[in-house]
Amino acid sequence: MRIAYMGTPDFALPALGALIDAGHDIVCVYAQPPRPAGRGQKERLSPVHAFAESKGLSVRTPKTLKDPAIQQAFTDLRLDAAVVTAYGLLLPSSILTAPRLGCLNIHASLLPRWRGAAPIQRAIEAGDSETGVTIMQMDEGLDTGAILNVRTLPIADDATAADLHDALANLGAAMIVSTLSGLADGSLTARPQPAAGTTYAKKIDKGDGRLDWTKPARALDRAIRAFTPWPGAWFTHDGARIKILHAVPLDSAKGSPGEAVDDTLTIACGDGALRLLRVQREGRKPAVAEDFLRGYPIPKGTVLT
Repeated sequence: MRIAYMGTPDFALPALGALIDAGHDIVCVYAQPPRPAGRGQKERLSPVHAFAESKGLSVRTPKTLKDPAIQQAFTDLRLDAAVVTAYGLLLPSSILTAPRLGCLNIHASLLPRWRGAAPIQRAIEAGDSETGVTIMQMDEGLDTGAILNVRTLPIADDATAADLHDALANLGAAMIVSTLSGLADGSLTARPQPAAGTTYAKKIDKGDGRLDWTKPARALDRAIRAFTPWPGAWFTHDGARIKILHAVPLDSAKGSPGEAVDDTLTIACGDGALRLLRVQREGRKPAVAEDFLRGYPIPKGTVLT
């Protein structure tokens, strides 16, 4: 098929690779424009942009798709389909309807649960037992398109957002090739999303990672795993920001929320306690709790606000 691929971050790489390996004609790749990054603030290509160029593919990086000239240029590609994975721009109706088979989106949740920007993180944060990938026929709504294919994936008790990110990206890559085949030969029929069970995955903000010790320990454990690697779960002590990389929730502890109940970084919560196993002080390297406490003691009785 003649396909345009529209994606930007690492999550979108496996699907693009799968489409190339399957022999599809990737006529054009659309990605977000290069952004300043690093200490020198030099412009850096997005992961999809860099990968596409390495494969000799044509890449377009419009700042918006609202321009009629850009829409016409897309229509002129004479596509069979467009595949969209974490692209980052809204697709106008003229873009959605230009390909013969429409635009297909690879979304990292079991729609209609967790429509929106951060489905992986919000599923872990909420304590969902499973997630998955939905491939939908896109419409003008926010992840409201009809479902073409869906597969589930259990969420392990210790899974982080980084773990699920990679697993779901690979799952979506495996699904998109068979979905395109089924759509082309008529063996796949899109079905509307269920009316019940809709939730929205609000975009992650840096402030989301700040821990509130009045919450239950198990909720904080989920937050730590949901916000690993970004933005990280953290607290402050004596003006220093300390990121928690790994912790274990405990069901019982005697202490007020935020109080260190021993000398080994066990912190009382609103319900239970959180034993911090691996942490990172701002500007320092990650360390296991024992090594961290040698240089930065947080003794029993310390109260973290």
